[in-house]
Amino acid sequence: MPALRPVSPVTPEPLPQFSTAEVRAMQRAVVNLFERWGITDEQASRLLGDISVRTYQRWKAGSPGRAGIDLAERMSNLLGIHKALRLLFREAERGYGWVTRPNADFAGRSALDVMLDGRITDLMRVRRYLDARRGQW
Repeated sequence: MPALRPVSPVTPEPLPQFSTAEVRAMQRAVVNLFERWGITDEQASRLLGDISVRTYQRWKAGSPGRAGIDLAERMSNLLGIHKALRLLFREAERGYGWVTRPNADFAGRSALDVMLDGRITDLMRVRRYLDARRGQW
């Protein structure tokens, strides 16, 4: 039987760091984006990784709080989705409406339905889809 060899340790890449100012700017941008998308407070809570509805309502009132790396990455993906939609649609309102319209590429579900499944990978799936669509045009 061959001898097992030790595996060399893998040094993980450092996690991206967001400054307090960056996190607060993302929180304000996400609140504004959700308003344009017509997102309820409960949906916002889910999209942001199940933060409490009350926390999200504080954001809306102008009192941003702390954000861990998961929340910051979720906000980053949501803003990436917004950016992709702005690049794909000349009229901003069409992009905002796209989020809630059924989409054959999502088996008849809307992008919002996909994102509301709640995992960060669901947000990433929509973002990758839009990035791929941009590459086709």
